[in-house]
Amino acid sequence: MTDSAQTSAFRTLDDVDVADKRVLVRVDLNVPVDNGRVTDDTRIVAVLPTIREISEKGGKVILLAHFGRPKGADPKLTLEPIAAEVASRLGRPVGFVPATIGEVAEAAVAALAPGEVVLLENTRFHAGEEKNDPAFVEALAKLGDIYVNDAFATAHRAHASTEGLAHHLPAYAGRCMQEEIEALARALEAPERPVMAVVGGAKVSSKLELLGNLVKKVDLLVIGGGMANTFLAAQGKSVGKSLCEHDLTGTALEIVEKAKAAGCEIVLPVDAVVATEFKAHAPHHVTSVDSVGEGEMILDAGPASVEHVTAKLATVKTVVWNGPFGAFELEPFDIATVAVARAAADLTDEGRILSVAGGGDTVAALNHAGAAERFSYVSTAGGAFLEWLEGKPLPGVEALRR
Repeated sequence: MTDSAQTSAFRTLDDVDVADKRVLVRVDLNVPVDNGRVTDDTRIVAVLPTIREISEKGGKVILLAHFGRPKGADPKLTLEPIAAEVASRLGRPVGFVPATIGEVAEAAVAALAPGEVVLLENTRFHAGEEKNDPAFVEALAKLGDIYVNDAFATAHRAHASTEGLAHHLPAYAGRCMQEEIEALARALEAPERPVMAVVGGAKVSSKLELLGNLVKKVDLLVIGGGMANTFLAAQGKSVGKSLCEHDLTGTALEIVEKAKAAGCEIVLPVDAVVATEFKAHAPHHVTSVDSVGEGEMILDAGPASVEHVTAKLATVKTVVWNGPFGAFELEPFDIATVAVARAAADLTDEGRILSVAGGGDTVAALNHAGAAERFSYVSTAGGAFLEWLEGKPLPGVEALRR
């Protein structure tokens, strides 16, 4: 652990002897599957170090996970095919248990030898999981001696397997959870300054709390994507047919005032790439944000905006990123996102900044730019990452505090 303050804040695998113990490990295996095949194994790969370490130290590994949003037991949402995927990446057998609690689960756990790994059936097949029902928590707790949470992506939910168990068994953060907590703490709780936050995406309304919290914590707030249009409209600029929440221009001005009071500089686009239709390779041109035509829509930040943001990037020590600059999924409206992402990656490579990013669209955008691998840390969590940035305590994380 690099941050001594954080070393003492949470219990981790460094604090426990797992040898010959039954270890209930909450992992995030909610992965995309097509025709029984996992199409993106990022989340599986993220939890392998924890599974491997407990197994190699002689712990009996009992994996807990949810998959999809079943309403009761649903054979289409069984974790059975995922067990095989975990095994192939782990390089050792992973038994599948077609039950989460009860006699079948208890018998399977009792039969485990030190170092062996099993995956129990989808926790969400039981209504008690999402309700954090004490009876369900107790039935799960019977299966283990120790609880390890390695599923940051579910840490914002107070469910039985993500939070309830931590109050019944000695509880520790797994390596993926530990890495996530440390990266976010370094970026926002005790960051090296100046700190820049990049917030993009479609709507201000979905990120109001985030913006309100960030202006108090960062030195520079770069706003991109559709939400920048709402701020431009609030300044009295015409945004044509662009995605824009006109009813939130007052709120945008309030955020600008809060930023001023907190000494946080807000950076908005100065030019834009505009088109008259929303489709890949639509005819487009670059214009100043003061000259967007009535029939035009802003689909990306322009070259002067990119130059301005990359110049600012070179002056900071920490960057937190959530959301793209434009409609990055449609070429060529990915240019600003790709350029800024690569600039941040270059500065990270040079050791000049700490870069932390998260959220579904953000991860997709950074992968598209070929920059994700070069960021200091990229979170696979969506909701949990956002709630952390919003300054909200996450039940699954709080339960692991010393």
